[in-house]
Amino acid sequence: MALALGPRATAAGYRLIAFDQAGSTNAEAMAHARQGERGPTWFVTTEQTAGRGRRQRAWIAPRGNLASSVLEVMDVSPAVAATMGFAFGLAHESALQRVSVEANLRLAGSDQLKYLLKWPNDILVRRQKLCGLLVEAEAMTDGGLAVVAGIGTNIIAAPEGTPTPATSLAALGVHVGAEELFAALSDAWVEFRGIWDNGRGFGEIRKLWLERAFGVGEPVAIQTGTTKVEGTFDTIDDTGCLIIRTADGRRTPITAGEVYFGTAASVGAA
Repeated sequence: MALALGPRATAAGYRLIAFDQAGSTNAEAMAHARQGERGPTWFVTTEQTAGRGRRQRAWIAPRGNLASSVLEVMDVSPAVAATMGFAFGLAHESALQRVSVEANLRLAGSDQLKYLLKWPNDILVRRQKLCGLLVEAEAMTDGGLAVVAGIGTNIIAAPEGTPTPATSLAALGVHVGAEELFAALSDAWVEFRGIWDNGRGFGEIRKLWLERAFGVGEPVAIQTGTTKVEGTFDTIDDTGCLIIRTADGRRTPITAGEVYFGTAASVGAA
């Protein structure tokens, strides 16, 4: 079975560039944008050899996993473009739920798979990392901002020895191929891209994201360089910043940093 767009994505005018193997689908997408590609276009592979997460961390996808990036060129500011990642995370969560229906029918109610969005860019299940998301943007010389949202999903295998324990769909009992998951993701993206609407619909995206957020109300610590902020995960604001309520009642916005939840917040490891 070959990688293919879902019917909604095809109808919406998306194109697909699929690779047997790629270094990084995000890098491929941005390289194509610099060469004149204006999208909307998906760049997809089932084997990624030089993927990157936040802070240039390696994200390797062995054959059978899914690495997928969507390129959108739009007239928005970089700050607005950054909020697209929340919509992208929601689309992937929706796709994961769609392909997990059979597995959830086999599980008792309390054990059903629930995919949660960890700020700013992970998807967790049973407190283990299943997906990593990265949004990048670059101004084009002929105008517009090229925005690339990429996500790597552990389908058949998960890395070992990671800061946050990782899992795969196969380990969770979800027997699905990269092709089926990608088709579901490309269709779900049409829906959530429409809701986000170049940032105009971020209020609704924020509401939906918080309903699926990991760690709301839990202890959290954010490490940024040598600075550490501790408190309770309160919400995200209308720009996508994490809001921490500190022990003295102050609400502190966080724009970036290493995020540690629960018991890990006290030891600075996640």
